[in-house]
Amino acid sequence: MQPLPELERARTYIDENLEQPLSLAAIAQRAHLSRYHFVRLFHGLFHETPHQYLVRKRLEKAKELLANSSLSITEICLAVGFESLGSFSTRFHKTVGWSPSIYRARVLAQRRNPYKFIPGCFCTMYGLPAVAQVRNFQEEQTEQLCYID
Repeated sequence: MQPLPELERARTYIDENLEQPLSLAAIAQRAHLSRYHFVRLFHGLFHETPHQYLVRKRLEKAKELLANSSLSITEICLAVGFESLGSFSTRFHKTVGWSPSIYRARVLAQRRNPYKFIPGCFCTMYGLPAVAQVRNFQEEQTEQLCYID
């Protein structure tokens, strides 16, 4: 099904104004439709409501900024159009599975050591270098005792 030009215009408007507070009435006006008819058509064509689409695009932009910038989480929250740090963090955690700070830490850790996040069986199957096992103090002590004669 080909998107209607009115709905494409509205979706483009959302994409270009993610950081601005957007109302359903303003977006529907861009499509020259009533709010209710616009929501029905948008959901039928894109399989998500305009609000769900807006939040998803804002979170995608936030993930990009968390991974590629040194902005604080509060600055990112405001830069992508959320008005409250609490609602941003809650929505981010619910959608991504980690809080914004943990997401950023994992992305940075993955860049430093990419093999750490690949399962060992996958490394073995495809001949990738295995990640050195992290041993605790007790295992190291036991291993040293075995070599002393």
